[in-house]
Amino acid sequence: MSDFQEFPEVVQEVRGALNPGRLKLQSNSIIFKNNKTGKIDQYPGTDVEKVHWLKRARGHCLKFLLSNGTIHRYDGFKEGEFEKLAAFISKYYMVSLEKKDLSVKGWNWGIAHFTGNALEFDVDNKIGFEVPLSHVSHTTTAKQEVTLEFHPNDDAAVSLMELRFHIPPDPKDTEKDLVQEFYNNVLEKADIIQATGDALAVFTEVQCLTPRGRYDFKMYNTFLQLHGKTFDYKIPYTTVLRLFLLPHKDGRQMFFVISLDPPIKQGQTRYHFCILLFNIDDEMSIELGISDEDLQEKYDNKLQKEMSGAEYEVISRVFKAVTNRKITVPGSFFSNTKSHSISCSYKAATGFLYPLERGFIFVHKPPIHIRFDEVVTVNFARSAGTNRSFDFDVETKSGTTYTFVGIEKDEYGKLYDFVSSKKLRVKNINGKGDKAPYRDDMSGSDEEDNHDAYLERMKAEGKDRQSGDEDDDSDSSDESYNPNESASDVAEEYDSNPPTTSSNSESGDSSGGSGDEEKQKKRKEKAEKKKSRSAKTVREKLPGS
Repeated sequence: MSDFQEFPEVVQEVRGALNPGRLKLQSNSIIFKNNKTGKIDQYPGTDVEKVHWLKRARGHCLKFLLSNGTIHRYDGFKEGEFEKLAAFISKYYMVSLEKKDLSVKGWNWGIAHFTGNALEFDVDNKIGFEVPLSHVSHTTTAKQEVTLEFHPNDDAAVSLMELRFHIPPDPKDTEKDLVQEFYNNVLEKADIIQATGDALAVFTEVQCLTPRGRYDFKMYNTFLQLHGKTFDYKIPYTTVLRLFLLPHKDGRQMFFVISLDPPIKQGQTRYHFCILLFNIDDEMSIELGISDEDLQEKYDNKLQKEMSGAEYEVISRVFKAVTNRKITVPGSFFSNTKSHSISCSYKAATGFLYPLERGFIFVHKPPIHIRFDEVVTVNFARSAGTNRSFDFDVETKSGTTYTFVGIEKDEYGKLYDFVSSKKLRVKNINGKGDKAPYRDDMSGSDEEDNHDAYLERMKAEGKDRQSGDEDDDSDSSDESYNPNESASDVAEEYDSNPPTTSSNSESGDSSGGSGDEEKQKKRKEKAEKKKSRSAKTVREKLPGS
């Protein structure tokens, strides 16, 4: 038996949306990579306490229950894969794969109990449904009821927003408050953001480009609070996907980008990125509200009680330790101006494109992050407005094409070499394999007196099309061309009473060969009349005539 099992077509249900991904079971760990966001969930095999096999709407489901109470579910397995999975899980994770039957009676009464971070509702000792408590945003009680409210998901076509449980009192133990006990169990595992206790760190008047304004950053144990003059946001650390630290092209500022999924919302506006802007010369010192035990146990001495240094450096270090995410910085790419970014525009907004080691990111309006593993092709296109710049197109697997326009021609060589080194497929813009490459088009295109290779290529393609048209015309019969008809058309312009086409055709049909003689005679008369008119006009213009 192999020491790993890989399943490329697995889906994970997250708040009503099915996210496809790739599940890999290794001998010592379990890894799931989300195809949409690129987020990787990895946990050791020693943490697995139970594994269940469920029959659901999308085939079969593999459900992992970990020792810390977390539950992971993956759908899309086939019935014939049970034996292979059971043998693998039993050998490497030391647990058995249990088959669990689901209730299909449709009853809305049963027994609710809490297992890990989920609420299970059983009907006749079979699971009726499960509620992941991490999706609960708010809970309230009223008499004998407990109401659960859920986080909405923009990616889901239909979202469950509210669920109510009626809990009758226990006739045997009237003093026991079952409603409050149920409520406390939900509150313990729910993702309800509450500011309890002092903040770990507070950063005041931080400049944000997205959402725009200056905000106070208050960092608590489980979430980040952005407090501004108009709006207030609370961001759980579990929604932070990636962190980026990007130097500005002027060398005097620094971007700190926080990628979020799900995004923060303000009305109908969604912010998938939070972008902070710092001056490199600004420094700060801060005292963290963290005990020495927590610094050692929770943060592994990655932070100090008192921290000082450049403002962007201190804030990025705190974010890295609290969110447990790596910070991505520019790698080996350098532009023609020795910077890590390229000036360009996306749609109507100007910004900077950063080629990273594993993707592209554009800041700041709108922020765009494109991973290399979702790129189908890239294309270097000639700019429509000027010869001194070019466009850079990136086509993704989802069918979206991002076009970055107005890139200076001098950046072409650096960007092309970078794309080639990352093994990205460059789209053939010429359409024919025997044409000159794009590099030839870009050379010397800003000098008007020099040879323009792009113009010559367009001319060559025009000649090819023209020759193709001539070949098509050569197939037609030569008899279709009649010079007499064109001459008669010219003559009619000067004739006061030209014969109609119908009369000509009738006479031609009736008289046969004599019709051609009459046409020649008429044309000769018209030519003599025209000649006499022109001679008369010349005589009138002569002096003394």
